[in-house]
Amino acid sequence: MTDDPTTLKIGLPKGSLQDPTVDLFRRAGYVIEVSSRNYYPRIDDPALSCVMFRSQEMSRYVEDGVIDLGICGHDWVVENGSDVHEVCELKYSRATTRPAQWVLAVPEESEVSTPEQLAGGIVATELTGTVRRYFEEKGIELRKIEFSWGATEVKARLIDAIVDITETGSSLVANKLRVIDTILTSTTRLIANQQTWADPAKRARIEDLALLLQGAIAARGRVGLKLNVPREKLEAVLGLLPAAKSPTVNELADPAWVAIEIIVERRTERELVPRLHRAGATDVFSYPLQSVI
Repeated sequence: MTDDPTTLKIGLPKGSLQDPTVDLFRRAGYVIEVSSRNYYPRIDDPALSCVMFRSQEMSRYVEDGVIDLGICGHDWVVENGSDVHEVCELKYSRATTRPAQWVLAVPEESEVSTPEQLAGGIVATELTGTVRRYFEEKGIELRKIEFSWGATEVKARLIDAIVDITETGSSLVANKLRVIDTILTSTTRLIANQQTWADPAKRARIEDLALLLQGAIAARGRVGLKLNVPREKLEAVLGLLPAAKSPTVNELADPAWVAIEIIVERRTERELVPRLHRAGATDVFSYPLQSVI
């Protein structure tokens, strides 16, 4: 990492979010080179320097000013009680764009159906501080909150309950666990050190970066469509297009034809294109998007 005070030091998450984060930056226009033996990735922007941290510890280093900004889950900001500025939400992950949830779960065969029934019991979790506050706020006294080093689902039948993170719920189903409450909902965030955020010049650069990252996320799941349409069939074709935003309509050299360009959701493309073709559109082609801002 550089010691240049004008360089923004950014923490990138190591672990399951590492590859999706590198890909997100690529789609936002940055090239990051990560070595398996080096915690300091190279980025093709001299105004940025990178270091890898686990998401669990990212907010602490941002709060302390070791780095200016970082990417981590909101859950770890809450767990660490970190005083940082949450710049924006970045809805991406390794599995789904849906928020992750920390859930209180018991085996399917358990007689427990409410958190209150766990009084005097043992709960295992990686999120010990948040879970402790959850039970304290409910006035439920546990015998112990056990820190879990992983494979938390396996421990549900050895103790009374677990609190674990889930995105799809598939692991809970596979381990025959039943959710009795949701403790925390979390998405990935871009966070900044409070002093860094208070600096107008650095804040502007962080906002620019946030804009590009959010634009790359917005482009995921969308495609651009271009098509030519006889002017006499323009109204019919326009009637098939999504009504949320007006498409771009350009004149062609032949006054009897126009060109249309629009951005649509990828999942609607397969239904829309055949309908456009039947309505008279020709030369229809789609292209991937890097960013939508």
